[in-house]
Amino acid sequence: MDALIKSLRPGKPSEVKPSDLKSSEVKSPDVAPEARSAELDPAEFLAAAVRADLPRPSRAEAEHAVHTLLSYIGENPGREGLLDTPRRVVEAFDELYQGYHQCPAEVLDRTFGETAGYDDFVLVRDIEFTSQCEHHMMPFYGKAHIAYTPVERVVGLSKLARLTDIFARRLQTQEHLTAQIAAAIDEVLKPRGVAVLIEAEHTCMSVRGVAKHGAMTLTSRFTGMFRDNPAEQQRFLSLVRGLNR
Repeated sequence: MDALIKSLRPGKPSEVKPSDLKSSEVKSPDVAPEARSAELDPAEFLAAAVRADLPRPSRAEAEHAVHTLLSYIGENPGREGLLDTPRRVVEAFDELYQGYHQCPAEVLDRTFGETAGYDDFVLVRDIEFTSQCEHHMMPFYGKAHIAYTPVERVVGLSKLARLTDIFARRLQTQEHLTAQIAAAIDEVLKPRGVAVLIEAEHTCMSVRGVAKHGAMTLTSRFTGMFRDNPAEQQRFLSLVRGLNR
């Protein structure tokens, strides 16, 4: 379903004025909820999430926090097998959350115009990703399927996979991840439409809590021609599913 995604990241308000928004992005009380655009601060998908001018804890402080957590669960951080664990965990965090330091817009800024007048949508299917649930900091993983209908110029296919990884390597909800990918492509490439479908398994649901292994969550986001034309949505979904699935 194409769900309404409200602002999920409280904090610094958007510096974009209502007058600067496209008419399709301005909310109207007379518009049905399902027809409204996502309320995403452009800073979420046009710039790196980490600002160099803001203070951050030191590596030593981060390692000490891991040491504290080891003690909290009942472990002895001083035993041989755990002596290097705080350092390893912080290094793993640097890798798992590197998306905070990367700029989504930069990934999409190089396009190509030699398309021989190609005017159909471009679909990259089965982009594997792993992200981390922001509620429990546990992994969720699956595949993203992304399509867009270019206007004269196209972006390199690998860039869509890189864009997915940038957003996935942050604390996320699947709904927010879906909305961010679609919004970045829509804003930077300005295509005639964007379609994003994500299917994933969440370990915060499969290995804890209700412990339902194998349960899959599907989220989608459509803009432009994909939102306005049900036939294009159906064609996108048919190609994603494929005849061999």
